Amino acid sequence: MEADVAAGVRDLVHLDAVAEQGADERARVLELLRRFGWNATSFQVLQPGFHYWFSPSMEACVAYVDTGAAWVAAGAPITSPEWLGPVAAEFQAAARAAGRRACFFATEPRFTERVPLSSLAIGEQPEWDPARWEAVVRGSRSLREQLRRARAHGVTVREPPASVLEEAGHPVRRAVERLKERWLASRRMAPMGFLVQLRPDSFARERRVFVAEVGDVLVGVLLVSPVYAREGWFLQDLLRDPEAPNGTAETLVDAAMRAAAREGRRYVTLGLAPLAGPVRPWLRLARVCGRPLFDFEGLRAFKAKFRPDAWVPLHLSYSPEGGGWLALYDALRAFARGSLVRFGVATVLRRPRLLVRALAVLLVPWTLLLALPTTARWFPSVGVQWGWVVFDVALSVGLFSLVRRWRDDLATALAGLTAADACLTLVQAASFNAVRARGPVDWLVITAAVLAPATASGLLFRARDVRLPAR
Repeated sequence: MEADVAAGVRDLVHLDAVAEQGADERARVLELLRRFGWNATSFQVLQPGFHYWFSPSMEACVAYVDTGAAWVAAGAPITSPEWLGPVAAEFQAAARAAGRRACFFATEPRFTERVPLSSLAIGEQPEWDPARWEAVVRGSRSLREQLRRARAHGVTVREPPASVLEEAGHPVRRAVERLKERWLASRRMAPMGFLVQLRPDSFARERRVFVAEVGDVLVGVLLVSPVYAREGWFLQDLLRDPEAPNGTAETLVDAAMRAAAREGRRYVTLGLAPLAGPVRPWLRLARVCGRPLFDFEGLRAFKAKFRPDAWVPLHLSYSPEGGGWLALYDALRAFARGSLVRFGVATVLRRPRLLVRALAVLLVPWTLLLALPTTARWFPSVGVQWGWVVFDVALSVGLFSLVRRWRDDLATALAGLTAADACLTLVQAASFNAVRARGPVDWLVITAAVLAPATASGLLFRARDVRLPAR
């Protein structure tokens, strides 16, 4: 008993030491940021989940995520411009010594023009001089109309002290957390990590917060992060309640821009528009194919409506001996918090219609295969074969109907039918197919026939329970 207590005390002491070390590291990073934080993404490296590598010979830090195979750095090193190349080389050497690849995500031209690395364009970032904002508003009829609509619906914006986001019981903090949950639930993709974590309370005292309200109800929030070395702001997290009046997001941006202009800020950005601009053909294809999960073009259009002064290309920078595909894979794993498969499954489960559409499409070739004369040997009789064909045709019709209009009762019925399909297939496989199997190919077909409907049933039940907005 005493040994257990002693072990518990040692564990607590170790955890406290780790937490203290992490706090010390972040304090050290913050000091470097206040001196050298030039990249738009630089402040984000203070969020949980990052490791920090400090140069042994220069005042410099690189914040990175370790995927297990690579160190993926968040932007360029935090250091003086003339040290970017040497620090990047030191970081790559440290990664190699640890058995890892190294790449730098979201690097700006200041880095790519100084450091001898290969670069892959991954999108563009809009930038503004806030002193010009009033002219932007005067010159954009559509923007003025959105601001008018928000005013007509009673939307007002105020700036509470950002420190309240660190107080768990504060009304603003609670309202922001509720909005965060509603906003995340409406997203098409599962929550990501790395540079897109949503942590309103992280180093809140260094940030600014603007809240949009209708009466006493919070309908939108804009979290602003400092870009110290450019005397600017990154309008980092813009959250709008799904039921908020039109123009809420535009009103928040307008309020932040005007505040930046009043304070003499010299730089404002809304951050990366991924896959925008002159990216490689295979990334343009990814932009089109990924539309059901992420509206790349819509995000770029939203940022463009504010008429930025410039669009700056952002890159994924990597060692010349490495390939762009491998570096992009490493970066995606950083965003997916390690496992792309787990992230993909979590994303699919958030989209009932996307999931059902995939099941319906896959069922069509499967049904055609069942109807072929060459597959008759897998069934006790021709009648049984065509019974399965008719059953799968009916199931396919039901799935496509669910794609057109989601109904919980139909989803439940189809999930039950696929569960029955799995049970009957298992009975047939055990009583008829197993004794006639001749080799690994036959067993592979039997296994797929049993697992496919069971998996589909589980996914359908899960999709019904999630019941997210299908868009």
